[in-house]
Amino acid sequence: MVWYQRLITLAPRKRGIHLVTDEILRHLPELQRIRIGLLHLFLQHTSASLAINEGADPAVRSDMERFLQRLVPEDTRLYEHQAEGPDDMTSHIKSTLIGCSLLIPVVQGMLGLGRWQGIYLCEHRQLARGRQVVATIWGEES
Repeated sequence: MVWYQRLITLAPRKRGIHLVTDEILRHLPELQRIRIGLLHLFLQHTSASLAINEGADPAVRSDMERFLQRLVPEDTRLYEHQAEGPDDMTSHIKSTLIGCSLLIPVVQGMLGLGRWQGIYLCEHRQLARGRQVVATIWGEES
């Protein structure tokens, strides 16, 4: 069994739901050597999140963003915590609801995602910087 770990900095993105599967895979060439294993992704931020969902139709991502805006409205009258602006507390709530980590099976050197699945970075801040993801691969090499 082998372990690999890497800190990945994702490119800065505006608020929204972004497909980042290919960007993550570009940083993990070791994945191709794993016959059977797991990839754990951990986002080191409290105002963004990671998810797996439909990767083919961009309308899914825009629909998700609109739903999140309705679910957690940016109304400063609703929140005490506003240290970094009106989207601060709403970003923390969305991050808690969606989560900051994923566990994905590795099958014959590839992610064991379903045909239509992709990895999302859910960016909840209006003006975000690059996001840090700790990627840990554990498995048996080919």
